[in-house]
Amino acid sequence: MNVKGIIFDINGTLIDINTDEGNEQIYRAISHFVKYYGIYTNRNEVREAYFRILKNQRRQGGEQYPEFDVVGVWREYLRQEAERRNLAIPKTKLAMLPHFLAEMYRGISMNRLELYPDVRQVLDGLRERYRLAAITDAQSAWAEPELRQVGLAGYFFPLIVSGDLGYRKPDPRIFHLALQRMHLPPEDVVFVGNDMFRDVSGARQVGLRTVFFATGQGQQAMDGVQAHYNISRFAELPNAIRFFEQE
Repeated sequence: MNVKGIIFDINGTLIDINTDEGNEQIYRAISHFVKYYGIYTNRNEVREAYFRILKNQRRQGGEQYPEFDVVGVWREYLRQEAERRNLAIPKTKLAMLPHFLAEMYRGISMNRLELYPDVRQVLDGLRERYRLAAITDAQSAWAEPELRQVGLAGYFFPLIVSGDLGYRKPDPRIFHLALQRMHLPPEDVVFVGNDMFRDVSGARQVGLRTVFFATGQGQQAMDGVQAHYNISRFAELPNAIRFFEQE
């Protein structure tokens, strides 16, 4: 195999991340903040509205593997609340607030955000020889700042974020989009991920060689699906690439 490119999943593969969307402080903080705009509510109402709008957004997309747009969720929340309460929120604020609320939501929910051991060193070596790209089931409002925070901004082109598309892995279109933007055929590319269903089965169905990184996050096994190579430490990834190059 002539390896020319490597596509990575991000969360659970490169970044060890833990969030708690059940944290009451998220919804309490947002309920207090939106009072500045005439929306008098409580944390339970904020939480109910957030997940209701998110669920409707996914359903209306009509995708087999639907993804949501978190900025769009908060935009719709503000629109509904303003309409229900007959409020006139300034347009400049309406343009800014949804993104701000998305960041507030994520920031309060975050418990842990750090690279797995050896990730930076391995990527520094690989990017000298291969094109590196990433596909993440995430939101741009979160993924890009989080990559900057752990020092990986600028490592990947393209960076494909499912929240921008309305669908997520294992939808084959998301893998094809990455390959198209890399200008590489699947037979020249390796995919590295931590989820046997979303990452390995998705990548295999479009003809990519796969490396499964067993981090304990994501689905660890799937009937009838195996990765072409398995690693338990990120430092083992160069060995996997050499294995493919010798095929």
